[in-house]
Amino acid sequence: MPHTKSPISIVADTAGTLWKRVAQPGEMQVKDATLLIIESMKMEIPLEAGSAGYIESYCVAEGEVVEEGQVLGIFIPVA
Repeated sequence: MPHTKSPISIVADTAGTLWKRVAQPGEMQVKDATLLIIESMKMEIPLEAGSAGYIESYCVAEGEVVEEGQVLGIFIPVA
């Protein structure tokens, strides 16, 4: 099993609606992979992985309104 680092909160960088959870919990993601998509003002804004790792859990469901700075999930980076 890869060495894991400290968990990172996935935070909304804009207010909008959580349109789609692209990455499923437990699925390994590569750096820059799209994890979530927020819809804001008719634009789709992807949130991408800053490193390889996986989603541990989500805190919001698709279709929920989210605020800027709100925690959307927990990401576990791997070395």
